Amino acid sequence: MHKGIATVCLSGTLEDKLDAAAAAGFSGVEIFENDLIASAWSPEQVRAHCDRLGLSIDLYQPFRDFDSSDSDTFRRNLRRADRKFDLMRRLGTDTVLVCSSASADAVDDDEVLAEQLRTLGDRAAEHGMRVAYEALAWGRVVDTWEHSWEIVRRADHPALGLCLDSFHVLSRAQGGGTSIDGIARIPAGKLFFLQLADAPHLNMDVLQWSRHHRLFPGQGSFDLSAFTGAVLATGYDGPLSLEVFNDVYRQAEPGRAAVDAMRSLIALEESLGREPAPPRPPELTGYAFTELAVDSPSEHQLSRALAAMGFAHVGQHRSKPVQLWQQGDARVLLNSGTEQATTVSALAVDTVDPVASAARAEALLAPPVPRTRGAAEADLSVVAAPDGTSLFFCRTEAAEDGWMSDFILTGAGSDAPAGLRHIDHVALAQPFDYFDEATLFYRAVLGLTPRHDAEFAAPFGLVRNRAVVDAPGRVRIALHGTVLRRGDWAPGVPDPQHIAFASDDIFASARAMRERGAPLLPVPENYYDDLDARTELSPDLLAALRECRVLYDRDAGGEFFHFHTEVLGGRVFFEVVQRVGAYGGYGVANAPVRMAAHRAARLPARGSGR
Repeated sequence: MHKGIATVCLSGTLEDKLDAAAAAGFSGVEIFENDLIASAWSPEQVRAHCDRLGLSIDLYQPFRDFDSSDSDTFRRNLRRADRKFDLMRRLGTDTVLVCSSASADAVDDDEVLAEQLRTLGDRAAEHGMRVAYEALAWGRVVDTWEHSWEIVRRADHPALGLCLDSFHVLSRAQGGGTSIDGIARIPAGKLFFLQLADAPHLNMDVLQWSRHHRLFPGQGSFDLSAFTGAVLATGYDGPLSLEVFNDVYRQAEPGRAAVDAMRSLIALEESLGREPAPPRPPELTGYAFTELAVDSPSEHQLSRALAAMGFAHVGQHRSKPVQLWQQGDARVLLNSGTEQATTVSALAVDTVDPVASAARAEALLAPPVPRTRGAAEADLSVVAAPDGTSLFFCRTEAAEDGWMSDFILTGAGSDAPAGLRHIDHVALAQPFDYFDEATLFYRAVLGLTPRHDAEFAAPFGLVRNRAVVDAPGRVRIALHGTVLRRGDWAPGVPDPQHIAFASDDIFASARAMRERGAPLLPVPENYYDDLDARTELSPDLLAALRECRVLYDRDAGGEFFHFHTEVLGGRVFFEVVQRVGAYGGYGVANAPVRMAAHRAARLPARGSGR
């Protein structure tokens, strides 16, 4: 379908926004009135530039507070409409969005309101224009799509139709104020325009919710597939157009935001079963490896830590300074050939069809990462996630031409493995601006599902958490980030990352690693005193938790045990976890304790009186 975007979604001048929309593959735009007013270009120049870019101008918007119970105000509004119709002719668009009035003098009589809109329809028809009437969720009188449709039906004018905006409909539906059930019965010829936006579920004033917290489809909590499906069931064949007011997007680089927006529409169309669609996400069987970029001092520190945790250095890359460390099915690469500071530089997922996974990533606009490949080395597909992390698609079982064939295997094994089985999850810090983009990226490209949204007050501010997970729980990525970070006094590790390994016996793993000198993180006694007060754990279990410095959490499905290393190389640490029963979370309740312990471990000892 024709895909459009409102210029209000993007940052920059009108010219910047048009260029970004076209580069991302959009075929049409809604011109937001304020963007045109502030532009140095005439309407004719804007139209010519859109023609050069291959963009249609699908809508001019918004025309606010048209109806009025005051006759002089209504007369002035008709005059204003005539001027806007002239402007639209110069722009080369034929549809204007008219919002239901939020003014104190809004008409509170359906017949009178229908008559005023009929008059506007007459004026529009004289200019060869159309009016798309939209119910604002905060409209003074008309605030539901049902009411706006009733007004349009009563007015009965060929130049007057309906605009449906998913935010205004679904924000009201959340509170039970409306339903999408009747949308499919609207005649297609009276549905002039469709605007799409997602949003998180928030309990707040709907106007503030709309103006600051809308998201692109797939980034929030609304069921946009059901809503859009209901609209398409009418026979509507106009644009799928995004109208998203969001404080982050309106400051972000417009090209990046436009690509994120286009990805959201591609994924939405796929959810509706429309063709052509990207290849279906192949089944994921786990992590092939995670890669850490390291400098020379960090390489030695991380090597010692991995060895103490029971990993063995089992291979060296044939052409690159990359070490392969392994325990069970958990594999970690140490790459000293990059210019990055110590960081989780790459994730590699095991997929039953790497070619299809790469094709899907390409269809969903994931940027490819250039990669040098030596003779006879595996031809691996790799794309960049929003935070710059490389995402590889692998098949470890393909021994002859798989990624492990790139390594000269040493034949070494750990002399004392610590019972680690595989990678449970990888936790990646996200810049605040990229958090929702990252959610959509992993959701769309890998077919993961967002779960376990949480916010908690940490020692240095509010931290936001969200996991994206495949159905069997083989690939789990925990995203986290601070809402705001100011000043440089805060932690020396403002954006930590970690790799979590699964154990079947958390206490045996902890004891084995402690005996080998692994840099395990101390946990304060206050934590265990509080745990005892809250949970009534058995004395033996509580004693084992204290001894091994293991943290504990539980939910209705099961229990979770975990411990951590100190921060290594300046930013990265390791975690060992054991899941019991159907526990699916990540021990977020313990994160402030872990963060404070990491802070304490990095500071010189301080006396209690100073």
